[in-house]
Amino acid sequence: MHAEILAQAKALGFSDRQIAYLTGQSEAAVRAERRRLGLVPSYRLVDTCAAEFEAYTPYYYSTYDRGDDEIHPSDRRKVMILGGGPNRIGQGIEFDYCCVHAAFALKEEGFETLMLNSNPETVSTDYDTSDKLFFEPLTLEDVLHIYEREKCWGAIAQFGGQTPLNLALGLQQNGVNIIGTSPQSIEVAEDRKLFAAMLNKLNIPQPPNGIATNETEALAAARGLGYPVLVRPSFVLGGRAMQIVYADAELSHYMRFAVEASPERPVLIDKFLEDAIEVDVDCIADVGQFADPRQGSIVIGGILEHIEFAGVHSGDAAMVLPPHTLAPKVIETIRRYTQEMTRELRVIGLMNVQYAVKGDTVYVLEVNPRASRTVPFVSKAIGVPLAKLAAKVMAGRTLAELGFTRELTPRYWAVKESVFPFNRFQGQDILLSPEMRSTGEVMGLDADLGIAYAKSQIAAGGPLPMSGRVFISVSDAHKKDIVPVARRFAELGFELVSTSGTATVLEQAGLKVQRIFKLTEGRPNTIDLLKNREIHLVINTPSGQVPRADEVKIRTTAVYTGTPIMTTLGGAKAAALGIAALKKSGYGVKTLQEYH
Repeated sequence: MHAEILAQAKALGFSDRQIAYLTGQSEAAVRAERRRLGLVPSYRLVDTCAAEFEAYTPYYYSTYDRGDDEIHPSDRRKVMILGGGPNRIGQGIEFDYCCVHAAFALKEEGFETLMLNSNPETVSTDYDTSDKLFFEPLTLEDVLHIYEREKCWGAIAQFGGQTPLNLALGLQQNGVNIIGTSPQSIEVAEDRKLFAAMLNKLNIPQPPNGIATNETEALAAARGLGYPVLVRPSFVLGGRAMQIVYADAELSHYMRFAVEASPERPVLIDKFLEDAIEVDVDCIADVGQFADPRQGSIVIGGILEHIEFAGVHSGDAAMVLPPHTLAPKVIETIRRYTQEMTRELRVIGLMNVQYAVKGDTVYVLEVNPRASRTVPFVSKAIGVPLAKLAAKVMAGRTLAELGFTRELTPRYWAVKESVFPFNRFQGQDILLSPEMRSTGEVMGLDADLGIAYAKSQIAAGGPLPMSGRVFISVSDAHKKDIVPVARRFAELGFELVSTSGTATVLEQAGLKVQRIFKLTEGRPNTIDLLKNREIHLVINTPSGQVPRADEVKIRTTAVYTGTPIMTTLGGAKAAALGIAALKKSGYGVKTLQEYH
């Protein structure tokens, strides 16, 4: 590798990392050699006026094409905001919201804001959001180029989700001033062994767990914990490749085909807590600014209780703010654990914690010392721009100075519901899992929880029916729990329709049920009734880890016919609550401002 070939490789778009891989060197060695040769990119303006007029929009892209550099650096203090990169399932638009609010907040504080993002479809890449915008990939190499070229004062890695968070430590090691929570604290939260040590020190429980770097270790860990277990790669985006595993054969398949395990990237194995209530907490803190972590403020933005049981990715779960079934003692424990971990990690800015509540025990599932995908929802529910405040805290302000020092609990219910793209993917089962699949979310607000939930369903495109027939088919594990839910629908005036197994259970409980054929037994069956619009709501929980083909057909047909479908008991109970509330009083409409 000599100077001419290196220059040619860079002009053709090869990254330092790829060159290092091809030449058997480290990325740092390639970077050092390139710098020694003075081989750095120049930046050009995107001409938004097609050369007809002079373009003033500060959009830049890098090139190794020899020519003029069109950046005009100023002498103002600059902060670089690392965006979320390409939008895809798992990397929500919520992170874009946080980046935009950070740009607005830092401008108010007198900083010049530089946005680094590679997605032209987002608001963060609008021409009037930041002072300068760089359309570049979110890699160590590209971030360092811009940071050094612009002589930035600091960089924010907390607002773009997992992608920039994974870069934080490498950037700091290369001289970047990561403002906000330190990369060392981020590492404690992300590294399983360091995280477990922190929880042990604080005496906070987490589900029994292990780590594995190969199939043999994984099987040993799972057998020690007892099935079911939740398996996931470390440092992933949107719960990608997370799975609940029930047997050795499934785990072996997962380790061979779903992930590439290595000592640097171990697979995390947790005991899966069945039928536990999952809770998300978003908080903001400035404790890391003080020498003594007992000083400073920690304010909980919101405690969100999931409607579905644990095991559904928080990006897909329906959630309620404030919590609707948790005991005051449990909520107090959640607050205490959140504050203890925030002080231990010396957080500056936002932090998200996910808990599982089983009985009176509160387990910590994971901690994310960054903005989470629930921040925009919580901000709108409580009327406080958390991302904006967090950016100002990261730039050196305290929460006391900003006037936000106590938790706000809304005097109404806020329900978050997710929106899914299942009608675009024919034959794709709609069951929710630890891997995120939603493509958006909506909000329902009301003084009545049932109506707030009903509003969220209307907004998500699946309005709840006021009358008609409910088809119920649940797994053996849920048969005893479905009876009160079915009875509630009968009291609301719905006709109950079911296949033999569930019908027998309902009839034994004294409920009137119309029996219909299973798909394999004859016609008319469930799919015929769905296509004829003779079923108005479906309650169908999966029969096992591998869903039966007829279940998948029923669920996908419900999606195509626009029939509301609940695949969890939590969802079915919430639907009954919503229908009862609508029947009783209907719903009114208020603006967000009127609620606040």
